[in-house]
Amino acid sequence: MSEQTQGQQPTAEMPTTYDPTAAEQKWYKYWMENEFFKAGQRPDAKPYTIVIPPPNVTGMLHLGHALDFTLQDIMTRAKRMQGYDALWLPGSDHAGIATQTKVEQKLREEGLSRHDLGREKFLERVWDWKEQYLDNIHNQWEKMGFSLDYSRERFTLDEGLSKAVREVFVKLYEKGLIYRGKRIINWDPAARTALSDIEVEYKEVNGHLYHLRYPLKDGSGHITVATTRPETMLGDTAVAVHPEDERYQDMIGKMLVLPVVGREIPVIADEYVDKEFGSGAVKITPAHDPNDFEVGQRHQLPQITVMDETGTMNAEAGRYQGLDRSDCRKQIVADLKEQGVLISIEDHVHQVGHSERTGAVVEPYLSTQWFVAMEPLAERAIEAQKNGKGVNFVPDRFEKIYLNWIENVRDWCISRQLWWGHRIPAWYDEETGEIIVSAEDPTTQPENAGRKLRQDEDVLDTWFSSALWPFSTLGWPDQTEDLKRYYPTDLLVTGYDIIYFWVARMIFTALEFTDEIPFKDVLIHGLIRAEDGRKMSKSLGNGIDPLDVIEKYGTDAMRYMLSTSSTPGQDLRFRWERVEQARNFANKIWNASRFALMNLEGFDYDDIDISGDLSTADRWILHRLNETSRDITRLMDAYEFGETGRLLYNFIWDDLCDWYIEFAKLSLYGEDQAAKKQTQSVLAYVLDRTLRLIHPFMPFISEEIWQHLPHEGQTITLASWPVYDAALENADAVNEMNLLMDVIRAVRNIRAEVNVPMSKKVELLVKASDASVLDIVNRNGEYVRRFCNTSSFEAGLDMSAPDKAMSAVVSGAELYLPLAGLIDIAQEIARLEKELQHLDSEVQRVEKKLSNEGFVAKAPAKVIEEERAKQADYSDKRSKVIARIEELKG
Repeated sequence: MSEQTQGQQPTAEMPTTYDPTAAEQKWYKYWMENEFFKAGQRPDAKPYTIVIPPPNVTGMLHLGHALDFTLQDIMTRAKRMQGYDALWLPGSDHAGIATQTKVEQKLREEGLSRHDLGREKFLERVWDWKEQYLDNIHNQWEKMGFSLDYSRERFTLDEGLSKAVREVFVKLYEKGLIYRGKRIINWDPAARTALSDIEVEYKEVNGHLYHLRYPLKDGSGHITVATTRPETMLGDTAVAVHPEDERYQDMIGKMLVLPVVGREIPVIADEYVDKEFGSGAVKITPAHDPNDFEVGQRHQLPQITVMDETGTMNAEAGRYQGLDRSDCRKQIVADLKEQGVLISIEDHVHQVGHSERTGAVVEPYLSTQWFVAMEPLAERAIEAQKNGKGVNFVPDRFEKIYLNWIENVRDWCISRQLWWGHRIPAWYDEETGEIIVSAEDPTTQPENAGRKLRQDEDVLDTWFSSALWPFSTLGWPDQTEDLKRYYPTDLLVTGYDIIYFWVARMIFTALEFTDEIPFKDVLIHGLIRAEDGRKMSKSLGNGIDPLDVIEKYGTDAMRYMLSTSSTPGQDLRFRWERVEQARNFANKIWNASRFALMNLEGFDYDDIDISGDLSTADRWILHRLNETSRDITRLMDAYEFGETGRLLYNFIWDDLCDWYIEFAKLSLYGEDQAAKKQTQSVLAYVLDRTLRLIHPFMPFISEEIWQHLPHEGQTITLASWPVYDAALENADAVNEMNLLMDVIRAVRNIRAEVNVPMSKKVELLVKASDASVLDIVNRNGEYVRRFCNTSSFEAGLDMSAPDKAMSAVVSGAELYLPLAGLIDIAQEIARLEKELQHLDSEVQRVEKKLSNEGFVAKAPAKVIEEERAKQADYSDKRSKVIARIEELKG
């Protein structure tokens, strides 16, 4: 691909049809070879930064990724064209449990486990997996046309990010914000690891509610409790009631006998209990329920763990030891029945947590883990947000969701019982029990010679490294030039489903370690759902691969459909017909451009001059382009991509293709060489700017066409963005074109109504309401003759309506088409009477609004003026229709 020069003439004729596959391969290679996406080549420009939400190296990207990344690419491409030093930084996430689970599944197919391989060999396998699937991700990024700066690509386990992780861990530990302790965590008994909240999926399950009788030791009665998990009663250490519940005042402090087990447990009073719910008494199992754990802490209750890390009952379960938790439940229910303490069993539908990766039912489990104390970090984030120094959420309703979560945040369990991930930088002295937390391996330090130090076996939660992503990717903790220039970043694009788990944590860590918010704006988009509204998933078989969409319709069609079919924060239903419509739109652009190219032969970029003697259509299309450029820039800065798409579509399809190009044919095919060259200038200028506006959405077809047009520069990706120019505003041209379009539409409608084909010439008479209207019609008579296909055309002020003619009323004029022999007078009167009914209702509606004192008092002056203008227009049209009816009846 040779370098393009300034002042280039149009290249070879464009093919009849657009071939997306060929264009996509050609132009992405060209962009990459010339490093157009590499940031830092405009040192004097203002930086604009987006760091990609790193996809997991566990498989292929889905349509949700395609939407998320396309929105980022649109903003990056637009800002690059607007002159910014734009950096879109790529990267990927090691995705601890997700990736390890995939690799272990593959090992099981070979009859192996990770323990058979050992830690080192197993990690080699995972790194091989990572390379394979990262190649897949790169291929998809390329297919989707993403303008990423690959020279700065990062991975959450690369050395630089690992250094940042260790630094943060150590500093938080030294501040007392990371601690090791026993807490209730989400436990996956299949993967045998702790889970973060984001890794737990809650599903509605048809279960049972068991009502049990716990007898008092002194024989004076009993307390009724209810549970969905009778197997956990083996770990009960109390029954709690509300301190103000009069039913239980005499029982507080007494001892109960735990059924089946026989252990004595106390009745305690705690405000955690809702006395209005059920019996008002709750069994407390501190080792198997997070709320019970807190109650147990307040009352110094024992913590009895009754199952092991596989979900199997342990020695504390007594005679139930060795049973799976589900089998244990069945046996205990049978034993409770036998003892006569099972009062009833009722059907109960409830939400049960399942491991996102293994599908196992998650067990609330008491375990020694590493935690981050979140409250101190949250306080700073809350203060920043409430003082107007926080991030800007789009839509803003998500700010409340964010604040609600961080105001009620719980400590974060950050340790995982995995091998794939950032190993916790903590070492234990096997003789003294001392814990050494260090960013460097203490076994290599001389002062520790001879000590038996063992590193913690666990790794950190994947979200721990992801929380540092906006600044660790730019070189932190080192004060790199990239960090100084591109941080804080400008925009984060993400789905609403990870506001709590990722967005909030990035804000916490950024404020703590950089004293700045990590991004100015957070654009929240919805999920992509199947056509019937259900969530796309492999289990439902309704997922769609982005590459399948691209193969069928091309990348640009997919990008345009995804980015313009929804509003911020709202879910999007995927429909194939929408992609097809986007493909048809791309074809419309292609065909319009082919027409332009066929009429720009020999026309050079330096020949473009839009300052000459312009026609009405020329001045109008320049006004509309200018207006559209201004509005699109404003809407994109507000992330209103759906509205942006509507404006682009209307301008290109309606204004440019259906009207301007048709009008331009008169001079392009005419004998007036000066007029032809003027139209060529406007056509080349408008098409060039239009392609620039569409480029962020449809990068491939816009580059393909642009390279055929007279242009300057190497690539449209670096072409300047169209900016508003007050000199191109032209209200007169808009008024003139609106009148001409109204006349042409009205004549075409009349033809359609009486089945007169466009190929048949008609006589047209135009009665203008004043001299200015007459001047417009006469100056643009050539357009009227051509697009109304007239045999004769006459315009005047004092024109009498001919007999036996079809008529129409437009703003400022009456139209008559004498159609002797082709019109039924009675039918025309009926049509006019129907139009009169419509005008009567419009006049009444406007008059009613203007007679409403409340409306007149409260509405802006501009709105009132618009309504009065409508009143005058409708009344004028109404009087003319009445007169025409009377003429025909006479």
